[in-house]
Amino acid sequence: MKLVILESKAKARTIKKYLGKGWIVEACNGHVQDLPSKRGTKDSSKALWASKPGELPNPPWMWTDRAESIIGKIIAKASASGVEEVFIATDPDREGEFIAWRLEIIFSEFASVTRVSFNEITKKAVTDALKNSRSLDMDLVKAALVRRFMDRLVGYRCSKFCRSWKLRSMGRVQTPALGFVVDRELEREAHVPKEYHSVSVDSNGVNLKVKFHEKTDSESWTGDDGKHRPDRTSNSKLANSAYDALRGSDSLTVESVEDGIIRRRPKPPFTTDTMLQSANSNLGWSISKTSGVASSLYQAGHITYIRTDSTRTNADARESIRDLISKKFGTNHLGSGVGESKKSSKSKVQDAHEAIRPTDPNVESIDSDKDEGALYSLVWARFAASQMSDSVRERRQIVMSCEGLDLPLYGTSSWRTHAGWEAAFSKYMSNVATKPPESGFIIGSAWEFDGEPTLTTDVTKPPRRFSESSIILQMKSAGIGRPSTYVSTVTKLVDRGYVDKDGRSLSPTSNGRLLWLDVVPHYNQDALIVDGLFTSEFTSSMEQSLDKIELGNADAAATWNDFVDVFRGMHNNALERRRKKPTLRQLQYLDSMISRMTEEEKHEILGVDDIGALSGDDIRRVIDSLSNQIQGGVPASEKQVALIIKLADKLAIDLDVFLKEQGVIEIDSLTGGRDGTASEVIDKLIILDNSSPATERQISTIRSMSENLGVTVEEAVELVRSESIESIAKMDASSLIGILKKRIQSKRRGK
Repeated sequence: MKLVILESKAKARTIKKYLGKGWIVEACNGHVQDLPSKRGTKDSSKALWASKPGELPNPPWMWTDRAESIIGKIIAKASASGVEEVFIATDPDREGEFIAWRLEIIFSEFASVTRVSFNEITKKAVTDALKNSRSLDMDLVKAALVRRFMDRLVGYRCSKFCRSWKLRSMGRVQTPALGFVVDRELEREAHVPKEYHSVSVDSNGVNLKVKFHEKTDSESWTGDDGKHRPDRTSNSKLANSAYDALRGSDSLTVESVEDGIIRRRPKPPFTTDTMLQSANSNLGWSISKTSGVASSLYQAGHITYIRTDSTRTNADARESIRDLISKKFGTNHLGSGVGESKKSSKSKVQDAHEAIRPTDPNVESIDSDKDEGALYSLVWARFAASQMSDSVRERRQIVMSCEGLDLPLYGTSSWRTHAGWEAAFSKYMSNVATKPPESGFIIGSAWEFDGEPTLTTDVTKPPRRFSESSIILQMKSAGIGRPSTYVSTVTKLVDRGYVDKDGRSLSPTSNGRLLWLDVVPHYNQDALIVDGLFTSEFTSSMEQSLDKIELGNADAAATWNDFVDVFRGMHNNALERRRKKPTLRQLQYLDSMISRMTEEEKHEILGVDDIGALSGDDIRRVIDSLSNQIQGGVPASEKQVALIIKLADKLAIDLDVFLKEQGVIEIDSLTGGRDGTASEVIDKLIILDNSSPATERQISTIRSMSENLGVTVEEAVELVRSESIESIAKMDASSLIGILKKRIQSKRRGK
């Protein structure tokens, strides 16, 4: 018997069918061991990344959730079956290699433990991989380790730092990605709408626009992007006169025609980011849905590995699809092929494995789940298109005139003469013209209107918010993140409350703004460091360093130690800046201390009229001074006072009398904090409230539960030693309900 270990159960089921008897195929469900959490080690902050010069850290690796039990069962099954050979077939990327590294150590008691990897889950790919097993790629493992150490160091230190602002977390890649969303929102808010007017009319299927101004005109209209728009004007009188002139006519005259040809090249096969974008635009899917459906297709053996930034493809697969194209569309639809990327230390592309393509290019569609079928067809079309010829269109740029109008109209007519790659994409394209206009392009010929002229008055719009797919495109362009992290990065921003998702649009929440605009500058503003920790430039340079480690072109330990040195300087500077600037918690605490003071008293203590003008050190000194000056501690907070009044009203007691019984002269003399008199008063009022008679709802619940158990109410009440249900206290009633609930549950289980 031989054992194959994969990450996914679905993938394991598919491969089990290929291997049959003599093989045990099991899934480890992803990561089996990882860095310990804060609670996982005595001093996590030091133990995780402590290392000697020239070495990487060697932290204590801890089992992930349920992994120890899963792996234990696999080992027991393998041992009982006499397994001697173990093949570790985790995903073919950094994370997969890291998991394989941990599994190789865990399964070291077996005679042979080797690594296999395949880009597609087909019978041939799997059997070939098993025949050509290899040793671990330690460059990949080291790249994964350094990335993990970096992410944990930044996440641990910086997340702890941002809690002073009551925020949840910061991340090495997550936070720069948030910056794109916040900065775009600031652009939108700074946008000043600019009014414009435009006039157009349709003729022979061509939209013809009035040309109001040349670029050199003093009144020429220029957009926010600095681009001249000849079809727009700020002159409403001019626009209305053009509109009226067109309404007084029913045809246009051809003045000039410029011939041209448009060739549209096919795009390369899908990478992770282009697949997410295309599924969003063509199918209307979210990135999480696309990622999930793509995983299912990969695990079922329909498409190649889905986490890739490469556009290269297997030569056999290309030959197969080209044969199909020749038969289906004709040899004139074959092209030279696009997208054969290569791994390079200078490129941001890892090129670890193939682009996303069908494992069997001869299969155009699959009889499967509706969503799986839709995405598969899109993947097939993209791969087929990459090996097809350019699409070709005839184009005519037309200038026309209208009687009674001194201004020209211009437009473009185009029609497709050769479909090329668009033939494979026909289901995603509509209303493609394939014939020229019937009226022709003879100078002086008349074109009749298709409908009424249109006068449009509008204002310029702010830049669009990022969508899930466009933020991934921005991340890729900036060189931050990698195919395996795109989806999780965007998902975290939403889940952690930094970004709101409204339909397809992403906008920052108040916490997102706070993090980027108030917290991040502590790390990004440093005269000694060109790029701050959370700039896309610094993050991109770190990603490139990881790529170099993976390629064997950089020393992992040196890269890690350099990062630690730089980070330490950034973090210490951030801490120093924070000390100079008060945190939200400090401001709120001081405000509660002085909330009952007069304006004169506040000014005397603070020395300024605005609390926000104080530095962090000033705030600390004031708090310390007030704590020493105020007898018995700080004044009770407004929240504490409000709760005391609420409880007194509920119990219908005289609050002044009650306070005097507790040795408190008046409510304004209560002190705050955990050990203050306000807390003592609140505790006593809660005890009184719990000692008050049970509510009608509690009594009704007790009667109902007693009936369910088949006991009398009196028997039930005896459980809390009360004489009768009428005399039972509110607190005792709550306890009794809990007891009865447990007995009912036991009764249902047959105990």
